[in-house]
Amino acid sequence: MTSTTATRQLRVSIQGYAGAFHEAAARMHFSEREVVTVPGHTFAEVVDQVERGESEVALMAIENTLAGSLMENYDLLQRSQLRITGEVYLRIRQNLMALPGVAIEELREVYSHPIALMQVREFFKAWPRIKLVESADTALSARHVMECNDRTRGAVAHTLAAELYGLDILAQGIETNKLNHTRFLVLERGREVEYEAGDKVSMSFSVSHEAGSLSRVLMVLDAYKINLTKIQSTPIVGRPWQYRFYVDFLLNGHITVAEALAGIQPITQELRILGVYPAGEKP
Repeated sequence: MTSTTATRQLRVSIQGYAGAFHEAAARMHFSEREVVTVPGHTFAEVVDQVERGESEVALMAIENTLAGSLMENYDLLQRSQLRITGEVYLRIRQNLMALPGVAIEELREVYSHPIALMQVREFFKAWPRIKLVESADTALSARHVMECNDRTRGAVAHTLAAELYGLDILAQGIETNKLNHTRFLVLERGREVEYEAGDKVSMSFSVSHEAGSLSRVLMVLDAYKINLTKIQSTPIVGRPWQYRFYVDFLLNGHITVAEALAGIQPITQELRILGVYPAGEKP
């Protein structure tokens, strides 16, 4: 390995394993670097890996157009010592794969993550002899097919998994909903945020427990002509009927981050900037 190669390598923690959708998103976002993925079984493990320095960055799914927001990951963001430095939008295409030379008529079992199987059940109605079997991960399903070397087994996963494990793709894009996308966040160590790092801001805050508290915050943002792209609430543990709000917005050149904070800080509590970063390109 040359020194140039070493400096271009980037260790990225992902939930899942080699060939997973998280890895595909990481390779797309860091296309000019040699990505070395560090697998994590859970999202909490992924965050922990970056905090301990086992990897430089993490890629973590935060919302999906079909499944909605990943609430656990909002809580992880709030508790972690990480900041958001980017975002990636990935079109989720599910593909049927098997050992080289196998025809779909030979398959009797197809493995994948439960959510992936839910997205492709309509396709398999035409193949009633094929049993759909749930597994922990799409990429692990593909690896299982390769390791078992059984012509009756297939997997549903990203095309990257087929490339890594030497499988043939029997059918591409078999998901029922063709508008399925996932948004991933790029996370790095440290809470200190550079306000000039991009045009998109993610923040969290709570408000006083009285009528109209949230609407006053939103009215200020509206007055500043801020383009609000996401608002999400989660219960605050130990404080019944109180909520923490997560807000994403685009600056659009009308105002700086500092000016936006100055406007809402007096009417919010526990205000935290989770990241300022370039807005990702939506497919």
